[in-house]
Amino acid sequence: MIKQFKDSPKLQQLKYLHPNANVIILIFAIIMLWRGFWGLLDTYLFPGSPTFSYLICISLGAVILYLDDFKIDNLKR
Repeated sequence: MIKQFKDSPKLQQLKYLHPNANVIILIFAIIMLWRGFWGLLDTYLFPGSPTFSYLICISLGAVILYLDDFKIDNLKR
């Protein structure tokens, strides 16, 4: 059902006719996704020790970026 909606010609036409609205919707989607992950990390990753939780998150993020050679070229089109 979602694939049918995603591939519908009407949606493609709306994206083409209103690119700025499409960007705003994408920005909101990214913020909501980020907020959800942040909330889950606050709830489940060392909930009694926020400082330790932040340090673990920073460390894991740095390791992931290091393993990917700090490249975000994959996100470019």
